[in-house]
Amino acid sequence: MPFMRRRKLYDARQKRARVAELTRGDFGMNVAASGIPSAALFSTAGWAPFRSMTPISIIIPCYNAAPTLARALQSCLNQPEAAQIIVVDDGSSDASADMVTYCASFDPRVSLLSMPCNGGAARARNWGALHASHDLLAFLDADDEYLPGALAAAADFLARNPADMAVRLDVEYAGFPTDLTTHPDFAAHSATLSNTVPSSLIIRRAAFAALGGFPMDPVFQRIGGEDGAFSWALREMFGNRRLDGRPRVRMHYHPGIHAERYFRIALGLQRPDPADVADAFHFSKRFVDRARAGVDQLRAAFVANVKATQTIPAPSATSANAS
Repeated sequence: MPFMRRRKLYDARQKRARVAELTRGDFGMNVAASGIPSAALFSTAGWAPFRSMTPISIIIPCYNAAPTLARALQSCLNQPEAAQIIVVDDGSSDASADMVTYCASFDPRVSLLSMPCNGGAARARNWGALHASHDLLAFLDADDEYLPGALAAAADFLARNPADMAVRLDVEYAGFPTDLTTHPDFAAHSATLSNTVPSSLIIRRAAFAALGGFPMDPVFQRIGGEDGAFSWALREMFGNRRLDGRPRVRMHYHPGIHAERYFRIALGLQRPDPADVADAFHFSKRFVDRARAGVDQLRAAFVANVKATQTIPAPSATSANAS
């Protein structure tokens, strides 16, 4: 057998072995706590399939997220409103894509999009949004999870408030270092971050398109902050209301997570790089200005179209005789 063919077969076996390891038993989840029989996990066999109430398309950007992806997917599948779950594999070298393929074989709501190389979470989210089928979009990071009823609460809010283009969900910050969580200002800054992170966002697809999606400037891929720029534009153009009262999204701590850096800087425990701050502000403002110009043009076009299509009432017989 030629060497390259042997190598491909070996790589395929290694991937299958890794998927088997990660999915052994209950696919890495606490099945007993979920209330779903282990034999039925990621399947409609043996239990009633979820029926979508208000259909929502969920986009999950994924880069080497095999250790946490099962948890994120399961939290989506547990939401009745999750009518479409698009995982965008952003050039992973681990078993992430194989896990999604495995999950999709049990549940048709799940699909996989593969990027040829790693281009950052913003590009992956935007690519996923282009393939979404429903009018409401949700974005979940592959290391986060929805809590029960999360999407139902968002869908209900948007149904009752048709003028609102988006809504945020409260975030629970699980496993973060105690020097952060016990700080007296942690609650205030965690509320601010809940208004920013993509996993808290449910947005109407038309509004997402009008803003131009998440900014994809290279500076954001280097230092993060594209979600902050998007939230700034969203707040200025459409508003950025949040459902508070109880957490509906759980963010799990891991070393190197951007949220830790945000908290340390916001709480005065770490000094930011002045050059990074300047770059982030410059490119964020540029994105907001572009988004504002685009939304203004769309609004002007809408008003012009309404005026052009308004019917001018024909003169009545009385007015004609009077003339």
